[in-house]
Amino acid sequence: MRKFLFALAALFTAFGLGAKEWRVTDFGAKADGITVNTRIIQKAIDFVSGKGGGTLVFTPGSFVTGTVFLKSGVTLYLESGATILGSTNAFDYVMSEVAKWTALIIAENQEDVGIVGKGTVNCRGFVTANSLVQYANRGVVEINMAGDRPAEPHRPSNLLFRDCTNVTVKGIHLQDPASWNQVYDRCRNVLIEDVTADCKSYWNNDGLDIVDSEDVVVRNCSFDAADDAFCLKSHSKDHICQNILIENCTARSSASALKFGTRSDGGFRHVRVVDFTVYDTYRSAMTFATVDGGVLEDIVVDGVKSYHTGNVIYLREGRRYTEGNTPVMRDITIRNVYAEVPAEKPDKGYNYEGPVEHMPRNTSPCGIVGVPGFRISGVLLQNIEIVYPGGGSENFAWRGTSPEELAAIPEMETAYPEFSQFRELPAWGLYIRHADDITLDNVKFRALKADYRPALVADDVNGLTLKGVTYTEPSPWKEQEVFNNVERLVKE
Repeated sequence: MRKFLFALAALFTAFGLGAKEWRVTDFGAKADGITVNTRIIQKAIDFVSGKGGGTLVFTPGSFVTGTVFLKSGVTLYLESGATILGSTNAFDYVMSEVAKWTALIIAENQEDVGIVGKGTVNCRGFVTANSLVQYANRGVVEINMAGDRPAEPHRPSNLLFRDCTNVTVKGIHLQDPASWNQVYDRCRNVLIEDVTADCKSYWNNDGLDIVDSEDVVVRNCSFDAADDAFCLKSHSKDHICQNILIENCTARSSASALKFGTRSDGGFRHVRVVDFTVYDTYRSAMTFATVDGGVLEDIVVDGVKSYHTGNVIYLREGRRYTEGNTPVMRDITIRNVYAEVPAEKPDKGYNYEGPVEHMPRNTSPCGIVGVPGFRISGVLLQNIEIVYPGGGSENFAWRGTSPEELAAIPEMETAYPEFSQFRELPAWGLYIRHADDITLDNVKFRALKADYRPALVADDVNGLTLKGVTYTEPSPWKEQEVFNNVERLVKE
């Protein structure tokens, strides 16, 4: 991992030095916020690429455009006050023939490409998506509709990179996509740095999607998203997300802040997340899911501050689209975490809030939840403090801790993996099931009000080590730990 980071830093230091510059206005583009410049911008990109590469500069103003294709050797430089502004006419967007996805800026099978500067890319996705809905309702387009909205691939993202090498996206602001915000699909040597995003104006507005890519650095970024903020996905059993560094980033989400999955065909390997801040997030600060037959291993999360977030840690294996493959989740370290979980809905008042009907009955604990035959192994939780609201009431919802009651908790092996999928769990702090070699070292669970449930429940665990684990709760009237079918239990 370290060698990869040094090599990547050297590559991005060298990339772009001495490149020739052209202004997009010299090709006739107008920054009036009205003129549709798609053909002009595309001709300018083709010209710069044909000259061996260089920088295409966007000066202050709003350059309206539909889909443009970025070409090898070309960097788009957005000066402060410059905006690449998406057309609100859905017919101005093109679906990538390779990725089968729509975006404002697309690069596929290119190398040495970038979008940098202090300007903005704004797809105006809310208006664009609704114009597409109107076309579909009038029968002038035939597209897949997911309920009351077009399926994600038909709605334009801001950025889509597919099968590209040496990608730099730095300094810019991303605004209002119609679908996922920025997608890096099967790319190598990617730097995403000092990028901000406000993407909470329509359904499925992920902040960042890294799909089956490797050698990726994401640094000093802040994403406010309607859907998952920092999301790693694996769409192919022949590919994997690996060698990923996410450092000094901030997330706000009406789904999860940091998510591995849900699509997890090939899987995820060698990922480091360092100094990660989460706030006002509806689901989990961290969700790790492998439910489609992929591997998830060698993951380290070090340094998380999470405030006003519905859940802190959720690790889940399952059998959704496994098709005979065996998912693997192992070798995971999560350390140096401080988190506060509220009693109320944490994203209340944001555009496109998380669904009220998915809220748990009583506040959910952290979860390490495998399924029979697909067990989670080798997890270390270290130097962690989580503050819960407490107040869980058996009169509101009941989940008991006898062997019979624990066995009655549904496995939900093929369900979509979210911490709230069980609605009620029998612990207020941490629930562990179908797992091996789990270690808690200096972990503090604190409840502000008394809860009818114990703090920790472990069920069907082989190898559980508790070192310096404490539970603080006003007037607890029961034992704080319940162990059922636990072998090799060590308490220090």
